[in-house]
Amino acid sequence: MAENKRKTSIICIAGARPNFIKIAPILSEMKKRSSIRSSLFHTGQHHDFVLSELFFQELSIKEPDKYLGIGSSSHAVQTGRIMIGLEREFIKSKPDLVLVVGDVNSTLAATLTCAKMGIPVAHIEAGLRSHDPLMPEETNRIVTDRLSEYLFTTSEDASVNLEKEGVEKRKIFFTGNVMIDTLVRLTPKAKNLNNQLPDYGIRKCGYALLTLHRPSNVDEKETFLRIITALNGIAKHIPIVFPIHPRTEKRIEQFKLKRFFKTSNIKLTKPIGYLENLNLMLNSKFVLTDSGGIQEETTVLKIPYLTLRENTERPVTAEIGSNTVVGTNTERILNEFDKIMSGKYKKGKIPKYWDGKASQRIVRILESKLTAK
Repeated sequence: MAENKRKTSIICIAGARPNFIKIAPILSEMKKRSSIRSSLFHTGQHHDFVLSELFFQELSIKEPDKYLGIGSSSHAVQTGRIMIGLEREFIKSKPDLVLVVGDVNSTLAATLTCAKMGIPVAHIEAGLRSHDPLMPEETNRIVTDRLSEYLFTTSEDASVNLEKEGVEKRKIFFTGNVMIDTLVRLTPKAKNLNNQLPDYGIRKCGYALLTLHRPSNVDEKETFLRIITALNGIAKHIPIVFPIHPRTEKRIEQFKLKRFFKTSNIKLTKPIGYLENLNLMLNSKFVLTDSGGIQEETTVLKIPYLTLRENTERPVTAEIGSNTVVGTNTERILNEFDKIMSGKYKKGKIPKYWDGKASQRIVRILESKLTAK
């Protein structure tokens, strides 16, 4: 009788809601491989477990094998707590590989812990760079990439960034974008949701979708006011649906800015799940946000998108996609809005390998590399 081969143990780390969107197709693909035993560790970096649980249900992610429940804190405290919790779990489980996604503190903490313990790391979304040293996420990206053994990039420019930083070519794999795997899989389901537009008093292609949460935008009153001024200008012509982030809601209270949101054309709502957000995106005229991942989703959906930031770590979405980086300048935001409304906005293209099959490429490579050892 042939001896049963030991399965390769891979622990996947997630901590924030964007991580779940990226990790879902990876877990699904690993489940198909008889040579891999995958586990999911949820750090609890986003501590709203009710909303996290909704994401898990919508994305068909299994219940986490471990939930650390770290919660929010300063960057240093949160990163340290995650490291302590993960070290304890890694000593017990002895994984062959730890897989991390994106650029949140959970990603950095897991990578640092593994580096200290001699556990190899695979980084999904490697090589993304905003070239803004003041962005906490930029530090997380750079350190994670420096310490990872397998670096999977979403775009060719990300691979170039890694090579320029001296990363060995053997570690770099251009495999495409796992966020798009989830988008492709769930777009039909999002389209078939009960029509929610009447609940907001809006119609298809007759509104804009807004998300806004980055500290650089909402923690500085003057910057926030420039954005709000542009939003009020837009709202004179078209309704804006605004699922409001807890951080943003706090700043509106703190800075006494409620009066700017009293117009009936800015429709504030509580944070929503992935499917409802995707449904609103699909039916919108355009999207405004400071999110990273939504830049990629709108590019594939070819929906006009205005990035309310001074830079982007996903330049391919602006170079060939439907994204324009408008910063926080009121006039620039309104100028691009005018182009959208007049039909003069650019037509975007879809980047290579943003085809819904990135997770297949990633897991195939990992299986080949790890079982060959």
